Amino acid sequence: MEKNFTTDAINIKSYALSESDKIMVMYSKQNGLIKGVAKGCKKQKNKLGARMDLLVANTIMLNKGRNLNTICEAHSINTFKESRKDINKLLFSTYITEIVNAFGVENDPCSKEIYETLYKALEKVSKSSSKKDCMLSVIKFQLKMMQITGLGIELDTCLCCREQILNEDMYFSHQMGGVVCEECAKELGIKIKMHHKIRDFLQAMLQFDFDYKSEYDRKATEKVCMVCYNLLKDYIQYHSSKKFKTTELIAESCA
Repeated sequence: MEKNFTTDAINIKSYALSESDKIMVMYSKQNGLIKGVAKGCKKQKNKLGARMDLLVANTIMLNKGRNLNTICEAHSINTFKESRKDINKLLFSTYITEIVNAFGVENDPCSKEIYETLYKALEKVSKSSSKKDCMLSVIKFQLKMMQITGLGIELDTCLCCREQILNEDMYFSHQMGGVVCEECAKELGIKIKMHHKIRDFLQAMLQFDFDYKSEYDRKATEKVCMVCYNLLKDYIQYHSSKKFKTTELIAESCA
């Protein structure tokens, strides 16, 4: 990277540096996970100001420092403002940024794909008209993010005997990363049972884009979405070295 560089980036985390400064953790379109000091952003009428709030997408200019970059300019692309008015939208939006913070890396070769997937998910959550629609976007993000980062789940073939699983119940292994047939699950002691219709639903969510409303999207219920979200949440947590703080709050709000 050059001394000064410009990139599109979404604010996913921040740390207090002083009374007036913050360290921003951002996921950028060109450079993956990056950090930068936002000097004076806590002061009133500071030029960075609200652009340094979490869940804001900006075009930013940074000055590359020896240890930390300094954010020189920021121009808002999207504030996903509707998510700030609804607790469920806010929690789910924060959760998906936690996933990016856990699995994103600096100079990520997949940065463009991850950035665009994150941006689309935040936008769809913000614009969702119901809790079900909100959760559908989160489920799609969970599946797509894991696939991009090399942790995509197997939903078609038993990971033990390699036989295709058709219209029959199956089991899910967090450790193995996908489905296991009933016979193999008994031998391995796998306890998480999955109905074949849930598997079919997850396959559809992975296949279709955020903007495409399939028959599965239309027929899904909030209960089905919660089952799928929790399954994927536990899978992602199993493979992450970082604990997701938002999941407990989501569980409380959805109780």
